[in-house]
Amino acid sequence: MLVLLIQWSIGKGMIEYVNTKEKQTLVPIVKKLTEEYKKNGDWQGWYGQQNKLHRLIADHLLESEFLNRPPFFSSQQHKPPGPRPRHDKLRNESPKGKHLPPPPRLSDSSAHYALLDSNKTLIAGMVFKGLEFSKTKIVVNDKTVGFLAVTKRDQLTQGYELDFIEQQQEYSWLIAMLLMSLVTLVALPLARHVVEPIKLITRGVHKLTQGNYKQPIHLKRKDELGELSRDYNELAVTLSENETARKRWLANISHELRTPIAILSGELEAMLDDIRPLTKSNISSANDELQHLKRLIEDLQQLTSADIGGMRYRKQHEDLAELLQSEMEKYRFYLSDAGMKLNLEFTDENIAVYADKTRLYQLFENIVNNAIKYSNGTELNISLRVDKKSAEPLALITFEDDGAGVDNMHLDNLFEHLYRVENSRNRKTGGSGLGLSICRHIVTAHQGKITAEHASLGGLAIVIKLPIA
Repeated sequence: MLVLLIQWSIGKGMIEYVNTKEKQTLVPIVKKLTEEYKKNGDWQGWYGQQNKLHRLIADHLLESEFLNRPPFFSSQQHKPPGPRPRHDKLRNESPKGKHLPPPPRLSDSSAHYALLDSNKTLIAGMVFKGLEFSKTKIVVNDKTVGFLAVTKRDQLTQGYELDFIEQQQEYSWLIAMLLMSLVTLVALPLARHVVEPIKLITRGVHKLTQGNYKQPIHLKRKDELGELSRDYNELAVTLSENETARKRWLANISHELRTPIAILSGELEAMLDDIRPLTKSNISSANDELQHLKRLIEDLQQLTSADIGGMRYRKQHEDLAELLQSEMEKYRFYLSDAGMKLNLEFTDENIAVYADKTRLYQLFENIVNNAIKYSNGTELNISLRVDKKSAEPLALITFEDDGAGVDNMHLDNLFEHLYRVENSRNRKTGGSGLGLSICRHIVTAHQGKITAEHASLGGLAIVIKLPIA
């Protein structure tokens, strides 16, 4: 299709070129007609003089390729009869003084040349409807007195222009075939180079939708497809981890709910069957299990609210040091009852944060209770300072104990739902594993970050970073 368009464009351009060239060839004829008009002052001697016009044109186009332009001379084949006449035989008289016959007339099927007056009315020649003419002005004393009209070509039938077009058409087809061969040689390996990785990634994504996350894709490429394969592998790992966490969550929550319910059900059945006496002490034991179940459900509800954005925050500018100071005595009382000493290290700088103080109280209380229950230590340090190493100043709150600490394998998982270091899941030593998860939600809601590290005292350190207002 492109080759055909190119050939059509070349043909149209060549026809326009030939028409322009022929119009320029008629410039001497226009000058001759201008002189004739100046001599006579009008066109009276030219009306109906087709032969006169044709002989004038033949005289000036004798050496031009336009002289034999069909159908300038008329014949049965619309061609000049015999060889092209010599210049001296186109005069009005022969060397012997005999008059030559008038020149051949234009073909009736088409008109090539015509002389028109200033109103474009025919003077000599023929003009047929349906033919397009190119008109050249005849100007005398800056006034247009007439036009010399020549029909425009709509196709080429002879001459080097036609040979040129045919040659260009052959070349264009040859070039098109060479280009198609080259494109085929280049496109097939390139398509394979691009399509195969896409098919591989497509199959991998299809397997992901079916829950098969153990299908890594290894493409040793440095282009966009290589980046896509790396992103796919990261997505597969993330989905696998999320699926594992979901299964662990379901297993843990079912265990946490089943255990107190089983104990409570067993104690009540034992008392109903008179296996255990219906005493205040046995009822109190059953009530303890009920309270434990109630706290677990409340923690789960709170955690679920945090996950779906249901925890409400009423933030305002607060002095972080004042918040910790106001809770200091309560913490000191809690820790004293547990046999732990409280140490406070506050900076002298005024640290203001945009926060909900009720949620911060809940955050600090969960961390302190976590230290009392699980650290088995004798000392807790709470420090507050400004972290100036970050791009923007942050308030740095650190809770450190001197207890047994936590292994490295557990540090990154302490804030997951229902995660507990105690594998036995003893409710007296292991807890529900929801307190630190709630802490992470509170810190995240304040655009902060909470991490677990090894403490300088030898135990566990919980580090909180909050943006300074």
